[in-house]
Parts: sequence; structure tokens; C-alpha cells
Amino acid sequence: MEWLITSETEWPDVAKDIAPRLKKGDIVALYGTLGVGKTTFVRALVSELLREKVDVPSPTFTLVQSYDTPDFVLYHFDCYRLKSSDEAYEIGIEEAFWDGVSLIEWPEKIASILPTEHKSIFFEMLSDGRRKITAEGF
Repeated sequence: MEWLITSETEWPDVAKDIAPRLKKGDIVALYGTLGVGKTTFVRALVSELLREKVDVPSPTFTLVQSYDTPDFVLYHFDCYRLKSSDEAYEIGIEEAFWDGVSLIEWPEKIASILPTEHKSIFFEMLSDGRRKITAEGF
């Protein structure tokens, strides 16, 4: 699946395509540079899953946020500040892998513990200012 985003108003469209494809146990790695829209996408996805606009802070400092959706707990991890994969265990990533759906920003930081059976979404900033989003494994 692939989308080209020209404005922030289009993020909910991507979320509407992804949301019904998620199920308990899914692990979704979110790849992309700083400021490309990973957290903005997660905000749209959480609002779509909860069917209401909610405050979705970036977990940059808390490292993880969780949201109780009707079908599963959604975990939003930001691994940017982790110094090793072992630190991910300290914030409960292993339990989240089994207990709900895990969205992981900066999955490169925990590559050694990321299950091979994960889904991926790649975020890319194009030279004309649009964003290209590519989802694999859904």
C-alpha cells in the first residue's frame, strides 16, 4: 500500500486504510527521519481507532503511551532515546508484543529484538514537500 500526502488533512485517510487491518499481536515498525510525520500518523490512527479526536502526545520522553481501543490496547513506543535494545524490555515492550498492537518509532534502535514477523510503514519526505508513505506486511 502506498500514499502520497500533500497536507496534514490527509493523515486521517491513511489511518482509515490501516486501522481495520490491525489485530492484537501486530507489531508495526515506523521508519523515517525526524519530522517526517510518524507521530502525526499515530495521532490520526489513535483517533480513528477510538472514533474520536484525542490528545496523543509524542512518547519521546515517556518512551511509551498506551490507548485502550475497543479491540486491543495500542502501544506507541518511541525508541529514539534508547541506548540499547535491552532498555526496551525495561519499558514493557515484550508484554506489549503479546498484549496488544505495538507501533514503534525508531525501530532501528531495537532491531536485535524486533520480531521478524512485523509489519512496516516507511515515511519519506519528497523534494516537493509531499510525504510518501509505504506500508508492507499488511
